[in-house]
Amino acid sequence: MSKVVQFDSHQVLNIQLRKGEEIKEHDAKEDVLIVVRKGKVLFTVKGVEQLVTTGHILHINPLEIHALKAVEDADVIVIKIGN
Repeated sequence: MSKVVQFDSHQVLNIQLRKGEEIKEHDAKEDVLIVVRKGKVLFTVKGVEQLVTTGHILHINPLEIHALKAVEDADVIVIKIGN
């Protein structure tokens, strides 16, 4: 994971995961936009699984518990939008 840029209370991160890698449950205080640039990622948000694939965008509300697992090698952009 690497930080691409940060503006005041906004951040853009790039996460690259190999097939099978995962990020355990966590939350963020900001609204979060997830953009899958490559691959397939299984997101679990509030206990509901959703497969997010190349070109799709997922919105996660502030403080929603979520986790993710790469179904195949993936490149993901995370945009945290602060208040």
